[in-house]
Amino acid sequence: MISMHLLVALIAIALAFDFLNGLHDAANSIATVVSTRVLSPVFAVFWAAFFNFIAFMVFGLHVADTMGKGIIDANIVDPSVIFGALIGAIFWNVLTWIYGIPSSSSHALIGGLVGAGIAKAGFGAVIWSGLGTVALFIVLSPLIGLCLAGVLVIISAWASVRATPFAADRRFRVLQFVSSSLFSLGHGGNDAQKTMGIIAVLLYSQGHMPEGFHVPFWVVISCQAAMGLGTLSGGWRIVKTVGSKITDLKPIQGFCAETGGALALFGATFLGIPVSTTHTIIGAVVGVGAMRRTSAVRWGTASNIVVAWVITLPAAALVGGIFYEIAALLGKG
Repeated sequence: MISMHLLVALIAIALAFDFLNGLHDAANSIATVVSTRVLSPVFAVFWAAFFNFIAFMVFGLHVADTMGKGIIDANIVDPSVIFGALIGAIFWNVLTWIYGIPSSSSHALIGGLVGAGIAKAGFGAVIWSGLGTVALFIVLSPLIGLCLAGVLVIISAWASVRATPFAADRRFRVLQFVSSSLFSLGHGGNDAQKTMGIIAVLLYSQGHMPEGFHVPFWVVISCQAAMGLGTLSGGWRIVKTVGSKITDLKPIQGFCAETGGALALFGATFLGIPVSTTHTIIGAVVGVGAMRRTSAVRWGTASNIVVAWVITLPAAALVGGIFYEIAALLGKG
């Protein structure tokens, strides 16, 4: 049992990661609506932060449960494991934010957790079925976002065939208010729950849940608030990459990308699958660009992003394992 001061410090680090997650992944929620000039950047972040925060009212806590007991064995979790996981994720988030790379905060956290768990108890600490599902959705979530967005482009184009370009543009500018709010809701619902699971398993490991593993309501509110505040802080480097460097977006394409991404996130969140909102929205953006013509997508930028996706889990795992060893060594001292 650790001291209350150390417990509070670890929870504060977890909330700092959640804040950074909101800042890093603000691009997911606002890049399309800003790049189409439907919302100003300042109004867009307030809009996204609001829907990030209220997401807990819509979704259950299935993703939090998966993070808490479905990635590594909850019985091997201790403060050093949590510290290593969080620092591994924070390190990778800061590095990719500096270079404007829209990598996955979710996979950074999962990688950090896996690396710290392996450093403590070997490969037997990993729940491979849970990690396998996460790895599978590294591929599936952008593909699902891409396909849904592509289908929506076809439906939207067919529905607007008799409208003038001006009328269609105005209609989809209004609809982007709805689609951006839905994606922000999905972002808050899936991403904030990952940190909830980390805090909950920490509390469980320290004997603060005699009634069994669950996510306390104060943890839910704290994580949603931290993510909302992070979103308010922007993340403009990554907004530029997602909103304009992959493909040029019009309101109809922004609406289809956001709606397709939101539908993919809603399904994963209800199933308790911790997916990457970054992967999902970028897949959707590529989908709407490719529906116009394949040359409309800047494939060089897209391929660089995919490389970052592939190395996120192992890179964060390596850093997480290193910081577990440092924390464990200091604990013995």
